Amino acid sequence: MTTAQAMPAVPVRQDALVIALVGLAHSISHFFHLILAPLFPWIKAEFGLSYAELGMLMTAFFVVSGIGQASSGFVVDKLGARTVLFFGVFCLMLSAIVLSMANGVWMLAAGAVIAGVGNSVFHPADYSLLNQKVSHPRLAYAFSVHGLTGNLGWACAPVFLVGIAQIAGWRSALLSAAALPALVLCLLFAYREVLQTKPSQKAVQGAKGGGLDFLKLPTVWMCFAFFFLTAMALGGVHSFAATALRELYGMSLNAATSAYSAFMLASAFGMFAGGVLAARGGKHDRTIAIAFVGSAVFALILATGAGNGALALALMAATGFCTGIAGPSRDLMIRAAAPANATGRVYGIVYSGLDSGLAIAPVLFGVFMDQHMVASLFIGVAIFQILAIATAVNVGNNTRARQLAAQA
Repeated sequence: MTTAQAMPAVPVRQDALVIALVGLAHSISHFFHLILAPLFPWIKAEFGLSYAELGMLMTAFFVVSGIGQASSGFVVDKLGARTVLFFGVFCLMLSAIVLSMANGVWMLAAGAVIAGVGNSVFHPADYSLLNQKVSHPRLAYAFSVHGLTGNLGWACAPVFLVGIAQIAGWRSALLSAAALPALVLCLLFAYREVLQTKPSQKAVQGAKGGGLDFLKLPTVWMCFAFFFLTAMALGGVHSFAATALRELYGMSLNAATSAYSAFMLASAFGMFAGGVLAARGGKHDRTIAIAFVGSAVFALILATGAGNGALALALMAATGFCTGIAGPSRDLMIRAAAPANATGRVYGIVYSGLDSGLAIAPVLFGVFMDQHMVASLFIGVAIFQILAIATAVNVGNNTRARQLAAQA
């Protein structure tokens, strides 16, 4: 395995434009991770669904996204990232329109599936663009901004959707959400030349193993496991954190939604701080381990239900900040594990672990919520983050061993 090939330095302005465009698209992708969850109170009341059934809608989204993500990496390597990215943004716009017209659970599921198809392309396309178009010295900052914008998308979704739903209803909130990817698609098209990449057809058509040799690498699957475990934790927060906070701390819907947004905003700031740490080099797995230990501790304190709403908001922010710090180190860890000319495919497979976890978590935690085992949400977050540390350390040790062997 080798890291992405070195590329000549380019002007800061050009790097900044690529990072901004990719980051904006990524924020819309993460916004649509939560296109349904903040509206669960309205949807539950209108269609008479249980929490487990609502969780199944989230599962449909992430199952489709996970399957699509594993395969879209091959398409990115073959056709180039730009075309695939345009397709994904369009699907997100279409999904919101379909969801806004839903007349039952099956139409809701159809909209979730379309959104999952759109979401599936972003990580392979985004990371291929960043690795190909951004100069190496600025990659850590590019990954930091990429993670930060994703978290901002998560943070904005509940505020945007709940705010409009309270005024004009949940259907109007979804229809308004459709305008966001439409605007982003227009902007990406306007700067399409900046996003042009070279397809890696040689990697896809490689004579040996048909371009699948990277699947034999244990490190790739350890990275997959890392993303799966962290996504199990995150998926619980996404789906039911606001509901859990209302029951544990007696918070209002607006206060609980604000606490969730605080988690995401703090995570975004954590991404920024993590980018500075990652740019200085060092052992990325160690940074991840320290950050996740802190996050797990704060999550366990949340599970006790002790204190008031203000304390819960502060604990949510602290949990999010620690989680965010790990982001840039995580992405650089994956980059080090990627074989040459297979960036899109590796990120596709590895990030399908993220979708797999996000698919399972809503159903798992939804069952606990239906049984009124509310504290189990935050206990589960802590458990999955601690388990993820072991996989990160394993990936780090294997990468360092490979690098030492190459120097020998």
